[in-house]
Formats: sequence, structure tokens, C-alpha cells
Amino acid sequence: MKSVLVTGVKGGIGTAIAQMFRQENYYVYGMDKEVEGYQTPVDRFIHFDIHQYVRDVEYRIRASETLGNLIPSLDVLVNNAAVQRLDHLENIKLDDWQETLNVNLTGPMLLSKLFLSKLEESRGSIINIGSIHHLLTKPGFLTYATSKSALVGLTKAMAVDLEGRVRVNAISPAAVDTAMLRAGFENSEDALEELKKIHPVKKIGVPEEVARLALFLASENHGFIHGANITLDGGMSSVLKDV
Repeated sequence: MKSVLVTGVKGGIGTAIAQMFRQENYYVYGMDKEVEGYQTPVDRFIHFDIHQYVRDVEYRIRASETLGNLIPSLDVLVNNAAVQRLDHLENIKLDDWQETLNVNLTGPMLLSKLFLSKLEESRGSIINIGSIHHLLTKPGFLTYATSKSALVGLTKAMAVDLEGRVRVNAISPAAVDTAMLRAGFENSEDALEELKKIHPVKKIGVPEEVARLALFLASENHGFIHGANITLDGGMSSVLKDV
């Protein structure tokens, strides 16, 4: 049986990815720092704090050993966990900046490094969940946009560095209907309706669409898609606003 590890599995996209892979008979390891109210149907849930894993050497040593024992083999690593700290340049707190980079960028690099030998043995793949913000952003998203731009860069650099050993790709969605998105719009249905209108497809995405694309990338086996960043944006990156 093939196996997949999904970070940030409690979030909307993480849950959908876990469910999609489980339906396709993958053994699903789900990782998240939040444990309360956890109901996502995974085969093994792992309580794990990526921010602490990056900044705390002792925690990293212990957690690496634990993960190595819990996950004997791995076919797919989905680096999905992310934090979104919004503020303008003059108000950015260094702690928020560092946490964002730790979770959204350095964590995926370290987990890719940790599981490299197992992914190479299975000729597996790494899938990084980016964002439209790597390409198009808006005021207040400086920290988040920087981290996602760097994650796409990491994807391409790892693909070149690893050559044919492990395939590495990214998915960069635009607006996807998740709790994180709704919180950003203060759960305003009117704001969400306006958001739908500015996407050429006249709707926003749903987590299952990201999950299907992740499954496709994983299922390509020894295919030719490598170092790609696939934009899943309902046409948003083609929009030119005018008066």
C-alpha cells in the first residue's frame, strides 16, 4: 500500500487532500499542531509543531527520530501547513515574520530532507501547496506573499537539485473556500460574493479541487511533470483591471 504524509491536515485543504488520498487506498499520515476537535479520517494522526521543529534543536532531534519510527516508508509528502499573518510593512513583527517563514518555507525544506531517502526509495514525490500570492498579492500580505514566493522557488530549486531521484511540484491556488479564507473576510457572505465576481470563472475554488490536482501529481509515478508550479486560480492571473 502506498503512503502519503499531509501536513496541516486539520485545515480545509489538508482535510480534503487526506480524504482524497484515502479514497484512493493510500495509507494517510496526517500531521498538525492542533488536536482538539480532530475528525479528519486519516490512518495515523501525528501531533507536530512545524514552527517548533524549525526553531528548537532538541525538539527537532526528538521529533525526527519519532517520525522515522512512525513512518517506515513514504511515497508522497504534501507540504500543506501554512500560517498567514497579515499586516503592513511598518507594523510587521519580527516574530510573525519568522514564524511564517518557519512554517511556510523552512519546515517544508526540513521535512523534505528528513524523508528524502524514503521518498527516493519509493521513487515518490513532494507536493508543495503554494498560493496565488507568489505571483499576485495585495496590501497587508507582505509576509505571507514572500513566504509563498520562496516556496515556489524552493520547489524549482529542489527539482533541479534532486534531478530524477524524487519529483517535486507545487500547486498555487487562488481563493479557496476554507476557514482561513473566510476569516480573512470576517465571514462576510457579501464579501465572498464579490470575491467570486472578480474571478473570471465566477466562483472561488473548493478544497477538493486542490486535492484532485495533488492526487494527479502523485499518481503520475515516474512521469515528466517535475519542477512545475501549477496555478489553480479560476483565471485570476489573467485579469487586467482597468477603469
